[in-house]
Amino acid sequence: MNGTSNMTTPIRVLIVDDSALMRQLLSTLLAADPEIQVVGAAQDPFDARDKIKALNPDVITLDVEMPGMDGLTFLRKIMALRPMPVVMFSSLTQAGAEATLEALEIGAVDFVAKPTNDVANAMAELAETLQAKIKAAARTRFRPRRAEAAPAPRVRPKIGRPTGKLLLIGASTGGVEALKALLLQLPEDCPPTLITQHMPERFTSAFAQRLDRECPMHVSEAKDGERMESGHVYIAPGGTHHLELNRNGGHFCCKLIDAPPVSGHRPSVDVLFRSGARTAARTIIAVILTGMGKDGAQGMLELRQGGAFTLGQDEGSSLVYGMPRAAFECGAVMRQYPLSKMGDAIVDACKGEGGAAAKRASA
Repeated sequence: MNGTSNMTTPIRVLIVDDSALMRQLLSTLLAADPEIQVVGAAQDPFDARDKIKALNPDVITLDVEMPGMDGLTFLRKIMALRPMPVVMFSSLTQAGAEATLEALEIGAVDFVAKPTNDVANAMAELAETLQAKIKAAARTRFRPRRAEAAPAPRVRPKIGRPTGKLLLIGASTGGVEALKALLLQLPEDCPPTLITQHMPERFTSAFAQRLDRECPMHVSEAKDGERMESGHVYIAPGGTHHLELNRNGGHFCCKLIDAPPVSGHRPSVDVLFRSGARTAARTIIAVILTGMGKDGAQGMLELRQGGAFTLGQDEGSSLVYGMPRAAFECGAVMRQYPLSKMGDAIVDACKGEGGAAAKRASA
């Protein structure tokens, strides 16, 4: 984290956007929160470079698409020369989604999808979310990506036999990179897996495609009624539906629910976990990863009470230790692991060797 930000010292924010309207809207909405101080606004990366030096912000908001130097190029420069928490703003398009995923990979902490219609009113409705994301960004355990050069992932041997297990995973802020890191630790024949990651519409399709290219198993956006198979990961569609686990005869399948947000989110981790608790708790391994807020905590508690094996990401490896903390503190999490050991814990649980990973994690 850059500097200190608490109740007495406002979080210093620099807004970088080529749209004068967006600069004004963001300044007004963020300044309405007494914990946030907008110290400046820049119309392009060149202007921003000078203002970063002069104003020393704690957090930057950065538009993905700008003339002259695009947001991704500038983000790379920030992460190389002056690493700090950055929240990206991008359009609700396929290209915007791809650019945002790349930004998160480069080192951005979080993102907000720009509304396309009635921008002023739509942004006002986003005010609380924007303020929360800025405050979460300032409090993250921010580490520049270059300082985290991870070894190349090993190819994990296949489990080689049906385990009868199902894997349910929930994540939010920081989850895009955490999920990729976790799936790279799992074997090609991982148990059928459902994931709810807080994301807007259109973004999860690009996210699933990216994971499918890079991870050993098949990854796709979940479809209603789709039969779940080993070696396949199904991601909840962003913004429009909740994802549930459903049983159809002797098979498990995905169920998409058109319902209002739950725990402030659609898709909601609580909805996914509660469906698992109703349907097949004793066959489930549930994992809660980095994220802001407490979505998933109560659903995971119901899973644990029903006989599921429940795991949480530890504080040290979480970008935002919100959701894992809430789940741990309410008694929902049986064991916490650093992200780097979570894959071992899952595979051991699939094989009925839940204690083995615990010994490795403490070693």
